[in-house]
Amino acid sequence: MPQRHNLSLKGRVVAVAADPGHHFSKPIQDRIVLVEGYGVEGDAHGGPFVRHRYLARRRPRLPNLRQVHLISSELFAFLLGTGFEVGAGDLGENISTAGLDLERMPLGTLIELGPSAVVELTGLRTPCVLIDRFQAGLRRHVLAPAETGPPFKSGVLGVVRAGGTVAAGDTARVRPPASFRALPAL
Repeated sequence: MPQRHNLSLKGRVVAVAADPGHHFSKPIQDRIVLVEGYGVEGDAHGGPFVRHRYLARRRPRLPNLRQVHLISSELFAFLLGTGFEVGAGDLGENISTAGLDLERMPLGTLIELGPSAVVELTGLRTPCVLIDRFQAGLRRHVLAPAETGPPFKSGVLGVVRAGGTVAAGDTARVRPPASFRALPAL
């Protein structure tokens, strides 16, 4: 049974990104607007029903648990140490944070972003083969042995519970749920 870890409850947003097309990387923006029950305004993954291309073809009426993709910017430094230059938006995330161990947070964690936005964590982002198409060999560096923590280091996914504008420099405050359940792979 996973135990509650000593997680930092406050971090910051270091970058935001959105893309109206289904591209692997997302261009950095000055700000993004999160829309309750929808996701990132103007992003290809926004909407109440699943927008992930593979899942949408098979089960288009599934609820969209992947409205927002967050990633810890600390991953970029780790990857640089292994020879891969990866920056904000490169892995398709909407929000890059600093100071938060996102993959170790429990299912249902609420992250308050900026003055009013709130994202509820729904799962771990599963690293797909496209990561190796982006940079050959990168995928094995975002897979972590299960005994050391979460099985992936490629960010988390969530749904928007309260809308608002989010920009680099905004605070990111964590409200963990009462009980700990590990994030499932999505």
